[in-house]
Amino acid sequence: MQRAFVLTVVCAGFLVLGLHGQALAEPGVPSLQNSEPTERETVELNTATPAELRTLPGVGERTAQRIIEYREEHGGFERIEDLMNVRGIGERTFLRLRSLIRVDTPAGRKESAP
Repeated sequence: MQRAFVLTVVCAGFLVLGLHGQALAEPGVPSLQNSEPTERETVELNTATPAELRTLPGVGERTAQRIIEYREEHGGFERIEDLMNVRGIGERTFLRLRSLIRVDTPAGRKESAP
């Protein structure tokens, strides 16, 4: 009996082999099937440290500092789209980052009642 092997590359650099088209998952290794970031994996713009911001693709030291300066000057981000108001972040960069970021209600602000 011949068996077909499927090679799956997992983002942590692990290679996982599966039989008959079934990829095997290792404990603690993220699955490629659910590639949508969870809330814990996203960066919260109103509380992120410079190091956390630099984990975002295309965000270096200077851009991370600009994000922090913007949130300090404006009392935080109201929505993720406000990130495009930061110098150096245009629509193209925002579109690349939008699934990786989130904005919770900033401290000191109350959510408006519906």
